[in-house]
Amino acid sequence: MPFDFQGKRVVTCGGSRGIGRSIALGFAHAGAAVSICARGAEDLAATRAELTKFGNTAHAATCDLANGPAVGRYIADAASALGGIDILVNNASGFGMSDDEAGWGASVAVDLMATVRASHEAIPHIERNGSGGSIVNISSISGYRPSPRSPPYAAVKAALFQYTTTQAAVLARKGIRVNCVAPGSIEFPGGTWEKHKTNNPKLYNRILESIPFGRLGLPEEVANVVLFLASPLAGWVTGQTITVDGGQLLSG
Repeated sequence: MPFDFQGKRVVTCGGSRGIGRSIALGFAHAGAAVSICARGAEDLAATRAELTKFGNTAHAATCDLANGPAVGRYIADAASALGGIDILVNNASGFGMSDDEAGWGASVAVDLMATVRASHEAIPHIERNGSGGSIVNISSISGYRPSPRSPPYAAVKAALFQYTTTQAAVLARKGIRVNCVAPGSIEFPGGTWEKHKTNNPKLYNRILESIPFGRLGLPEEVANVVLFLASPLAGWVTGQTITVDGGQLLSG
C-alpha cells in the first residue's frame, strides 16, 4: 500500500544527509511539501534540488539547531514557505560521544533541546490545520543499553524515548500523535559507519558481525518506518518507539 501525503506539509530538522535526507525524499515522493534544515549549505542545496524534482514545494534553510532562537526562526520560515505544518520530524544529532563538557553539551543541545524547541514551535502550526498531525522523533538503539563508547549520546537518546511518551500523552487530546524511531547502525556515503569502515575496521566488523542479516541498515529502511508512523496507516499508534535495526539488539 503506497503512502499518500498529498497536501501535507512536512518539516524535517536535520534533513540534508543520511537518514534525514531519505525521510525528506520519501515524503516528497509521496506528494508532500517538504522543508529541511541543517548546518551545511552545500548538502542542503543538493537535497533541495532532489526534492524539487517531485514537483512539490521544497524549502531549505541553514540552521544551527543548537541555537534556540535559530530553531524558532527556522520553524517560522518553514511554516511560511509551506503554508503550514502537518508533520514534524526531529532527526538532528550533535553526535556528542566524549564523556566531557563538549560531548554532553553537543548531545543535550541538539539531540534533546532541538527536539524540544522545534516541537514547541511547530505544535501551534500543527494545531491550526484543524485535522491533527504527527511528530516523529529519531533516537537510536544506543538509548537501550550501556554505551561506554558514547555516554552522552546514549543517555540523551534514552531521554528521547521518555520525552516521546510525554509528548504523546500531552498532545493526544489535540489529535497530534507522537512516536519515535530507534535506528541501529545505518551506513551511507559520508556517514559515521562508512568512515569507521576505513578508519576503524575492527569496530565496523564487530558491529557487522552483531547484525543477523549480515549487513548494516540503509537510510531508506528507517525512512519507510517514519512515513508509516506519520501516515493514517498508523492512526491508532502514539507514544511508541519502533526499533529499526535488522535484529542488531538481539545479539545482546
